[in-house]
Amino acid sequence: MKTNHFCEQSCDIVVPETVEALRGRGRKIPEEAVTAGLREVTWPARRQWLRKAKIRARDSLSPEERAEKSAQIVQRILNSREFQNAKTVMLYRATRGEVCLDGIENSPQAQGKRLVYPRCVSKTEMVALLPRSEHSWEAGYAGIEEPVPEKSEFIAPEEIELVLCPCTVFDEGCNRMGFGAGFYDRFLERCPNAHIMAAAFEVQKTDMVPAEVWDKPMNAVFTEKATYRQTKSRYAE
Repeated sequence: MKTNHFCEQSCDIVVPETVEALRGRGRKIPEEAVTAGLREVTWPARRQWLRKAKIRARDSLSPEERAEKSAQIVQRILNSREFQNAKTVMLYRATRGEVCLDGIENSPQAQGKRLVYPRCVSKTEMVALLPRSEHSWEAGYAGIEEPVPEKSEFIAPEEIELVLCPCTVFDEGCNRMGFGAGFYDRFLERCPNAHIMAAAFEVQKTDMVPAEVWDKPMNAVFTEKATYRQTKSRYAE
C-alpha cells in the first residue's frame, strides 16, 4: 500500500519530501524505498530531488576521500583508449565537490595533447578555450575557474576528440544529469568527432536517471571503482 512515510515494519516506499526529515532524526532509509518513492512524484520533481540528493552524497565525502577517489578516477581516464588516442581533450576545473581532474594536466600521458576547457559566454552557451599559460585563468560563471579569452586560443568543437564532463548523477546506462543549466548538452551537439564521457564518484550512481530528450547520454562514465560503458560504444567490452 502506498504511503508517504517510512515505517520499518509495514512500509515499502518513502517519497522524497520525507527523506531528509527522517534521516535528520537518524533513521536509515533503504535505497529501494527511496527509489520506489520517486515513482510517486512528478518527473521534474523527481529530477530536482535526485540531483540534490546526489550532490549531498558527493559533498558528504571528506576532502581526503575526494582527493583519493579523484586520483583513482584520473588513472582510469589516463588508461582509457579514448584518452590515449585523443589529440584534443576537453577537461573542466572542479567546483562544488566535483571529481578533480587536475592530475591529468601534470601527467606524462598528457604530453603532446591539447587540453582545452569550457568558458561560459552567455546564460546558455559555452566555448572551448586552450589556455596559453598558468596566468590565463579567472573566476567565471558561478565562480568556476575558466580560461581568459584574451589569454587563450579558441578551439572549434569539431576539433575535440574527447570531452570529459562533470555530473551530479548518473546510472549504469551512462545517462547523466548536470546542474540543470544545459551548457554541456548544447555544446556536445556541436562535437561530432568526440567521445563523450563523464567523471563521477560511485555515491552519485542511481538505478535510473530520469533523463529528458535533451540529456545527452555519455559513451562512458569513470568512477573510482569502475568504468561504465554504453554497450554500443566503440570500446565496449
